[in-house]
Amino acid sequence: MAENGLRRGNRDYRRATLAMLAVGLAVFNTLYATQSMLPILVTDLDISPTTAALTVSAATGALAVCVVPASILSERFGRGPILLTSALAAAAVGLLLPLAADATTLILLRALQGALVAGTPAVAMTWLSEEIDPLDLGRAMGLYIAGNTVGGLTGRLIPAGLLEFTHWRWALLVSSLVALSFAIITAVLLPRQKRFTPQPIHPSYVLRSMVSHWRDWRLAGIFLIAFIGMGVFVSVYNFIGFRMIDHFGLSPGLVGAVFIMYLSGTWSSARAGALSDRIGRGTVLIGGAALMWAGLTLMISAWLWLTLFGLFVFTAAFFAMHSTASSWIGAIATHGRAEASSMYLFCYYAGSSLLGGAAGWAFSALPWFGFIGVVALVLVLVIIVAAALARRDARPTTA
Repeated sequence: MAENGLRRGNRDYRRATLAMLAVGLAVFNTLYATQSMLPILVTDLDISPTTAALTVSAATGALAVCVVPASILSERFGRGPILLTSALAAAAVGLLLPLAADATTLILLRALQGALVAGTPAVAMTWLSEEIDPLDLGRAMGLYIAGNTVGGLTGRLIPAGLLEFTHWRWALLVSSLVALSFAIITAVLLPRQKRFTPQPIHPSYVLRSMVSHWRDWRLAGIFLIAFIGMGVFVSVYNFIGFRMIDHFGLSPGLVGAVFIMYLSGTWSSARAGALSDRIGRGTVLIGGAALMWAGLTLMISAWLWLTLFGLFVFTAAFFAMHSTASSWIGAIATHGRAEASSMYLFCYYAGSSLLGGAAGWAFSALPWFGFIGVVALVLVLVIIVAAALARRDARPTTA
């Protein structure tokens, strides 16, 4: 291991990146396991689309609440133990989901899963920032985000595909078993952390440190982008399935295939780091925000092919933006990097839960073009903030 951390070509570097890829597959398979089956839950459990969406929002909301405590615990007990406990426990709870007797029980179990999942995103980026050489961090972070996208994809495709042949309860069981398998792979591969020094647990200090990061307007801007960007992203994916079934007449299984669009995010997130090195993080950020908006407006179309193309652009742009913003946190925060990452994740998943849940009322009250219009209007805020960050990033540094 080099003085500044693990470098590409090192055996532990390969193990670390594969482990982070696997843990992304595990936890994001878990986190969004019900999203592709929301229309089926509406019918089978006799609930509204807004209530069905709570099976997603409850998980992401609990994650947002618990991500800070998990980060605090990692300062004392280490990033690795928190990460592994989180991934294994959340996947294990997934085995209980098929036993839920009603919507309330299912939502509560999903909230428990979200709380347990929190330990992984709370420390994964910090683990990478501490253990990987800065020269290779962008690539390693991109691979972790790529694992997140593939995990999100399998978490939707597996249950959606199985819905063509079996009940949603069996579909959730298979999806949970897949997540548990990836969590076990992570436990086998993840190297022991060598650049971590345990610290006494001071929750008040951590909270003050997190709040202090808002004084840096660049970090505040990135936190705001995380909140709104993820909220918009989840809002679209929560309800695009209803559009595909009601307007385009697709079956639930084919609707699940729509989530293949996540592969565009896998590609874009893995390449965002290299692109940022060439043209600057700020440029990638504003480009991602603008392309998200363009893809979103295309989804107003009454043509299936144009809607799918818009979703493709929207997804690729979001994950490029997310990968860039999350890696920028470590470069801007000169102190309390773990706390800065935790605040980013808190905003990210709070946006998923709050905006993703609130979008249900817009979807129920407005026609599709009205729903997209509201979401697009909210996304304009991301473009404005990203433009300000891009402008600051383009200024020459002065001594």
